[in-house]
Amino acid sequence: MYSTKVKEIRAARRKMRVRARIFGTAERPRLTVHKSLKNIMAQIIDDEKMVTLAAVSSLSKGMTEKTAGKKKRDAAVVVGEELARRAIAAGVKKVAFDRNQSVYHGRVKALADAARKAGLEF
Repeated sequence: MYSTKVKEIRAARRKMRVRARIFGTAERPRLTVHKSLKNIMAQIIDDEKMVTLAAVSSLSKGMTEKTAGKKKRDAAVVVGEELARRAIAAGVKKVAFDRNQSVYHGRVKALADAARKAGLEF
């Protein structure tokens, strides 16, 4: 029990440290990434208006077929490319990257690189 609480507290501190520096505006909304043990989710959020402009998950409709049978990092690449497509369709070209409490490594980095390659500017 104790070690679980310590992990939660440390994760919350990391998240607050990252979020203290990043704020999404209309010109540069925030791209936030959340990963679970099996799936990955990403959203583009305008914090001024408190509205989500684009969102993609490895569980969302149409993505389950594209990510089925792939490794988790490959699924993150597919999610990043799709998020960039949806963001550009919504009129967003530049974003501020919010990695949440995750280290910029592995799946988070793969998603970010795929989004950059598909046309988003960080």
